[in-house]
Amino acid sequence: MPASSAIIRADAGNRSRCPFAMELAVKHVIVVPDGMADRPVARLGDRTPMEAAAKPNMDKVALAGRLGLVCHTPASLPPGSDVAMLSVLGYDPTECYTGRAPLEAASMGIDIGPREIAFRCNLVTVDADTLVDHSAGHISTREAAVLVDLLSRELGDETIRFYPGVGYRHLLVYRGPERIAAECTPPHDMLDQPIGPHLPRGQGAEILIQLMQRSRGLLAPHEINDVRIDLGENPANMIWLWGGGMRPQLAPFAERYGTRGAVVAAVDLVRGIAASVGLDVIRVEGATGYIQTNYAGKGQAAIEALDRYDFVFVHIEAPDEAGHQGNVQAKVDAIEAIDKHIVGPLLDALEARGAYRLLVMPDHPTPLEIRTHVGDPVPFAYCGSDVREPSGLRFTEANAAATGLRVDPGHRLLGLFLKSMEHKVL
Repeated sequence: MPASSAIIRADAGNRSRCPFAMELAVKHVIVVPDGMADRPVARLGDRTPMEAAAKPNMDKVALAGRLGLVCHTPASLPPGSDVAMLSVLGYDPTECYTGRAPLEAASMGIDIGPREIAFRCNLVTVDADTLVDHSAGHISTREAAVLVDLLSRELGDETIRFYPGVGYRHLLVYRGPERIAAECTPPHDMLDQPIGPHLPRGQGAEILIQLMQRSRGLLAPHEINDVRIDLGENPANMIWLWGGGMRPQLAPFAERYGTRGAVVAAVDLVRGIAASVGLDVIRVEGATGYIQTNYAGKGQAAIEALDRYDFVFVHIEAPDEAGHQGNVQAKVDAIEAIDKHIVGPLLDALEARGAYRLLVMPDHPTPLEIRTHVGDPVPFAYCGSDVREPSGLRFTEANAAATGLRVDPGHRLLGLFLKSMEHKVL
């Protein structure tokens, strides 16, 4: 393994319980460009970013393989990456989803007790009573750590604990006697809207609202934010609590699918799901979880992981971040970078190895026009050494819909994708 990446081993005990004695002979790789699917954009000549981007390798996968639609967001659950990523990895979110924050806690090594509730704690930017930035200008981890430490000292106690994360993404764990079952709005779903109608509501909401309101008085006057304002950057002048939940119960991946696997990802959510189901996590230097990330490093790490694993999963957050920003060019650029530095090299490496399958699909759409997630089906394309019925179509949303192939509920797709070469079920 190169010095630029590191493997975090999952609990070996999870793997030892696997009832399957033989590993898969086929190499299976999934590439997930988060939020890549979209709707037609006027600036792109009424094309989607997938239609406008130069992505010859993704198109090759679709042209030579199967193409269709899959829905990873059940109608009963919010259309977020937390729900969708569980489905992508073959878990039915209607049975196991408890919230986003406890999954991220697993990535950070935070043990959530059976009576504790974890919440995602964003550092955000508010202007008067309007939320203008869900990421506080993508505040640096170094700056954020200082602010989270302040929150911990001033607002933390035996019932409230703050845990610093990466960039604007942090956690709060509640250990108090009062039950909190409040409904919370993700901040990226309310950009440029008044915060009042979106404050937590329901049982225990007043606890969360008080913390959020008190945070403004602590963060707004901090010298870090004075400097950020002087530099023309958005200040981190409030926290936003959301994604709350208790620790989920997830069966080990090896028990369900009979193979060891590794995940290449930069965001705590995906790393947390991996850790929760016993998949090893590969961290890549320079992989940020933002638009600017180490695409080539992720691609190379995934290729090298094929020497040790039969299942490799690569997640790239950049298209989703561009969608939340409403940045058309950044989304197109991210798709092209994923195609060039990840899908292309992986496809070459797999073809040189022999028996393989490669699946490319987003988890959910993040349309540029609304700057948030929607629960629409997404296109998927997969090719492989055993695929004999090529679609003959490029990888786009419209082409995927035109094939008539659809997988719903979405969590079934992984089991079908991992079937042996003799079982042509897709």
